[in-house]
Amino acid sequence: MFVEMSLKTLSNHHKNFQNLYDELAGSLYNYLYYKTGDKDLAEDILQDSFIKLWNNLEKVEVKKAKSYLFTVANNNFLNHVAHKKVVLRYASALKHSYSNETPEYVLEEKEFEQKLQAAIANLPVKQREVFLLNRIDKLKYKEIADVLNLSVKAVEKRMSAALKYLRTHIKGKF
Repeated sequence: MFVEMSLKTLSNHHKNFQNLYDELAGSLYNYLYYKTGDKDLAEDILQDSFIKLWNNLEKVEVKKAKSYLFTVANNNFLNHVAHKKVVLRYASALKHSYSNETPEYVLEEKEFEQKLQAAIANLPVKQREVFLLNRIDKLKYKEIADVLNLSVKAVEKRMSAALKYLRTHIKGKF
């Protein structure tokens, strides 16, 4: 009887999980693809997120599953970005660029790019997240508010603070 009951429970979990996957996988994939710009990476993070949900089925309420998945996916994405930052730092040191610009212009552009990246990296996490979602992912404030579970006013405040910080830190250094 216990084995029969366990299999029945597992079967119900499987059906519910499949329904949840069918309902949310498309929108979560799109969210990740827009954030990453990479189909394979978006698929990997999507699968990792659903695996984590499966492993925590007993702890996650069905009504909170969407929020849980998007949070896990976003955290996985942020971990990937942090790793990518280190990789890009070393890759950019090896990259050679050729252009028709004067060497002085190229040097100034490179210095500005480094100062901009440093200023963005030094933004407080919440401001940097809003800034990158808006400027890189091209999300509107309302979309950012939905993704981060914030009010639009909070998103506006974070963006304003981020822009103010960037203006003062880049202007002062350049």
